[in-house]
Amino acid sequence: MSENKVIWITGASSGIGEACCKKFNQEGYRVILSARNKKELTRVQSSLNYPENSQILPLDLAELGNVDELVQKAIGLFGHVDVLLHNGGISQRSLIHETALDVDRRLMEVNYFGTITLTKALLPHFIHRKKGHFGVVTSLVGKFGTPFRSSYAASKHALHGFFDTLRAEHHQDQIQVTLICPGFIKTQVSVNALTSDGSPLNLMDDAQANGMSPEECANQIFQAITKQKREVLIGGKETMGVYLKRFFPGIFAKFLTKAKVR
Repeated sequence: MSENKVIWITGASSGIGEACCKKFNQEGYRVILSARNKKELTRVQSSLNYPENSQILPLDLAELGNVDELVQKAIGLFGHVDVLLHNGGISQRSLIHETALDVDRRLMEVNYFGTITLTKALLPHFIHRKKGHFGVVTSLVGKFGTPFRSSYAASKHALHGFFDTLRAEHHQDQIQVTLICPGFIKTQVSVNALTSDGSPLNLMDDAQANGMSPEECANQIFQAITKQKREVLIGGKETMGVYLKRFFPGIFAKFLTKAKVR
């Protein structure tokens, strides 16, 4: 029953993560909210339908030297964890030739290494229980690259490779993996995106502003997790890019040279 299940959500202080906290809490899950900003986590927690079925656990994906302690705290909050929804991350809006290597490294550190560090620390808990579910919010650019998102796309592609492998290696342990690929969702992701020198863009992309609501995205994530889907594409017509690249790669490559993606 969902009321006995515990979901741990990173990036829970805004956007898709906040909407997922509300959705899963509404559906009877006990929710662990994680992000860097404790004040915002408290705000999200207070807005839940059943705040008594939630706990706050601040963490920074770029600073996980205490990851084993964090995982034990997370498990101790409700006695176990059933689902870890990896939603924390940072985006990018900069051209390759202008982007400092430190920015590329930061994107990989947060989006990829932070995510797999947390995964490896929680994995023994799932193996011991012979059940567990990793939901991984990547992006449509985890399936194809677009201009201005080089290392962001690379970090999301890396997550697909890692978690496809994890799914295969731990099939016998009853561990599920759902790769979640959103397109344009109306969040602050572009506002907070890193530019070439590492500073935030501080602008809302037009496509982002006109994108799907985070609430509808959360509804689709909930369905994908509960139905144990291996992968789900979420968004509008931009999701067709996955199929266009697969079946008409030449046309798709030409399209990308003209697409307005910033």
